[in-house]
Amino acid sequence: MNVLELRGIHAAYDRIDVLFGVDLEVPESSVVALLGPNGAGKSTALRVAAGLHAPSSGDVLVAGRRVNGVRPEELARRGLCLIPEGRGIFPNLTVRENLRMMSYTGTSEAVIDERAFLRFPRLKERFTQTAGTLSGGEQQMLAMARGLATDPALLILDELSMGLAPIIVEELYEIVAQVAREGVSILVVEQFASTVLGVADFAAIIVHGRIARAGRPAELRDDLSKAYLGA
Repeated sequence: MNVLELRGIHAAYDRIDVLFGVDLEVPESSVVALLGPNGAGKSTALRVAAGLHAPSSGDVLVAGRRVNGVRPEELARRGLCLIPEGRGIFPNLTVRENLRMMSYTGTSEAVIDERAFLRFPRLKERFTQTAGTLSGGEQQMLAMARGLATDPALLILDELSMGLAPIIVEELYEIVAQVAREGVSILVVEQFASTVLGVADFAAIIVHGRIARAGRPAELRDDLSKAYLGA
């Protein structure tokens, strides 16, 4: 079963059309990369999937059920977790307090902390540090730890590598691959494709609001240069 499916999605901002019949599938326990140049419609597709932007037409399905019009918080209760561009942490709270905020799901603080430190040992070293003073990579780790504390079926990542050094990006994507092996499906949007293709099971290239090509990463490498260079 596909954890997430977009069927013929059209979307617009006011009267400006952005997406034109986007089809996208995220199978269970897989990493799917949505790639494309800046302004191609990647983030809008994620916003539609997460219930943050209503499509003009088309269907959004979560675990085979149509969820058009379902509020984002209800989608979150159904197992969909979005980590937006910019990370979405509370910069004035400590790492501990940021993690504690996720206990509203009913999971104990001890279990949340254990899960976070197992995946991100560096957060244990920064436990009492104010989140806004962490490095960019550590803030992204905290954002992922918060998202994974909800035990999601689908984790959606928007521009995971934004503003981070390549070595940190590589480390984060190793964790993404590990999380997928644990059974969490992942949809990740990236402008820079090289690292994510190393862990993705499937990929799709979006250009000018349309899926130009989809398939296994090895099948798409030649198409990526055409998409980004406009060939």
